[in-house]
Amino acid sequence: MKTSRRDFVKQTSLAGLAISITPSFSFGFNTDEIIGHGDFQYKVDAKWGMLDPSKVPVVNCHEMVMDRKGRMIMLTDEAKNNVIIYDQSGKLLKTWTLGLDRAHGLTLVDEGDAEYLWICDNGGRVVKTTLDGTIVSEIVSPVKEEIYTEKMSWVPTETTIGPNGDLYIADGYGSQYFLQYDKDGVFKRKFGGPGSGDSQFSTAHGITVDQRGGKTPTLLCTSRGHNSFKRFSLDGEYQETIFLPGAFVCRPVIHGDNLYAGVCWSRLRYLEQTPDSGFVTILNKENQVVSNPGGTAPEYRDGKLQLMVQSQPIFKHCHDVCIDQDENIYVCQWNAGKTYPIKLTRV
Repeated sequence: MKTSRRDFVKQTSLAGLAISITPSFSFGFNTDEIIGHGDFQYKVDAKWGMLDPSKVPVVNCHEMVMDRKGRMIMLTDEAKNNVIIYDQSGKLLKTWTLGLDRAHGLTLVDEGDAEYLWICDNGGRVVKTTLDGTIVSEIVSPVKEEIYTEKMSWVPTETTIGPNGDLYIADGYGSQYFLQYDKDGVFKRKFGGPGSGDSQFSTAHGITVDQRGGKTPTLLCTSRGHNSFKRFSLDGEYQETIFLPGAFVCRPVIHGDNLYAGVCWSRLRYLEQTPDSGFVTILNKENQVVSNPGGTAPEYRDGKLQLMVQSQPIFKHCHDVCIDQDENIYVCQWNAGKTYPIKLTRV
């Protein structure tokens, strides 16, 4: 049944959707519209996460994760309720806050006995909490520990946990380094830094561990200004760049064999960021782009991916995606008029 519906969508959507290379920014769209490409197509549910802003306000819906129970846990920089927990129907379950007005990065780690959250705040805090919001531990600023000099900025954006429990922190809005700590919070090394070299970064925004295909685990690190993900060993040695021309990607999110990311801006020519743009991009296990919901269809010429831009006026600044057990996508947006998450239901 699932396969036949996708086959039907392939035939009808290609005939019915005229996708132009020229982006539109009116942000009016048909909520019954099917977006995406190939086997990765979706129906837009813009009302899924809507709540009463007078009771549960948001500023930016920065990131979302799914726990063991299938609950959708979202982080916002609204200090009244940093964390909003939904069920999968979009019903509000609970909220809690640490009083952070720059909360940005949200990572879930399953330690067997329980699940925990790592939260990055752009004000310089990296904290570990229970799912109910109790702080378990906190990383000391690298300036205070003399890992950084006093002149270096510290604006953490994301974390991930290695197979051995090591913690990696992306200093994406600060000094452009990735910092590695052991499971007890003892500093081990830093790598990256600002620049245009292969092992350097322009907005080191996100990080995750890639263990797809049973291969040796590696780190996928975002270099948003470079429109790329860069692969490193767990010890911080550069390996390769996955170039995504036109896509100012946020953190990489792995589900099954595929890699997903929110695209915060697209671009038209040169390196400028097009205001109020963005889409979702999906890569397969070979790291080939297979679908761009809200964006132009991926095209390869002589093995090289061509420029990708927003094609449909659905998203403003996709900041993160979360994938559920049915491969539906939940999209969090930044600077999008205090909107709640959008659900993309896979068809």
